[in-house]
Amino acid sequence: MSTVSKKESFVNPIIPQRADPWVYKHADGYYYFTGSVPEYDRIEVRRARTVQELDSAEPVVVWRKYDEGPMSANIWAPEIHYVHGKWYIYFAAARTTDTVEGLFDHRMFVLENASANPLEGVWEEKGQIKTKWESFALDATSFLHKDVQYLVWAQKDPDIVGNSNLYIASMENPWTLASEQVMIAEPTHDWEKIGFLVNEGAAVLNRNGKIFISFSASATDHNYCMGLLYAEEGSDLLSPESWTKLPAPVFQTDEESGQYGPGHNSFTVSPDGSQDILVYHARNYKEIEGDPLYDPNRHMRAQVFGWDEHGFPHFGRPVPDSRQVNA
Repeated sequence: MSTVSKKESFVNPIIPQRADPWVYKHADGYYYFTGSVPEYDRIEVRRARTVQELDSAEPVVVWRKYDEGPMSANIWAPEIHYVHGKWYIYFAAARTTDTVEGLFDHRMFVLENASANPLEGVWEEKGQIKTKWESFALDATSFLHKDVQYLVWAQKDPDIVGNSNLYIASMENPWTLASEQVMIAEPTHDWEKIGFLVNEGAAVLNRNGKIFISFSASATDHNYCMGLLYAEEGSDLLSPESWTKLPAPVFQTDEESGQYGPGHNSFTVSPDGSQDILVYHARNYKEIEGDPLYDPNRHMRAQVFGWDEHGFPHFGRPVPDSRQVNA
């Protein structure tokens, strides 16, 4: 007798006021979560047996910003990864909270923890990820493919007009690049250039013979949206010619469902591994007072997604909120 797994469903938002949500399902059966906190002053990690239960899981502060120096301001978009038997957190940090300079002062940094449980043990600073330029850099993510570890991130090329493009390189270790970085995406479509010229927040999926990289584009208000790159899994991932960008957003604001600026996503799977889950942030209102980056109400959400007849992910529309959040 065959059994049909129950489709995962979520009561959104899952975690209020947690932007840039990163969820990783480990071999121990736990889901590990980290994301940007509204104060941009620390990195938290929590874990639970299901994605939904992350909302009530106790957050553990694993690192706090310095009072001064290169890791003293705007701690953004941490991600937790497990590489070669150790835990790593990638994050971006700046030197100043100045509203002009500080928003484009970020560099990428790495923490390491050798404990079996990353909520325990010691997180050691491995330093800055050194790239081709000393320029605005953020949103590092890492993935393993054919025994090669890769890093994908967003960075400002001093010779290209705009705010950030997407780059890829192979890695010598989890905090050191081994190859030259190559650009695989830059904002070229109108939907990528509203407010800011941005490609950022990459997340990687390996399915159906392809490597997919989702990313986010435009300013962090209701114009924020997700795009998609792909490459054949047998191609040279360090060649820009291997990558194709879809011409339209794959996930975006839906006024009917009351979801604005969905993006900066991550991917995970259901507890039995049978379903793919999109984790992302969005607001439930359109009008924002002041700089959107300092509006705290980008909430962590999740929904199951499927695949089309060509083997591409089909994210559909952001689902409406199903619980009230006092924010």
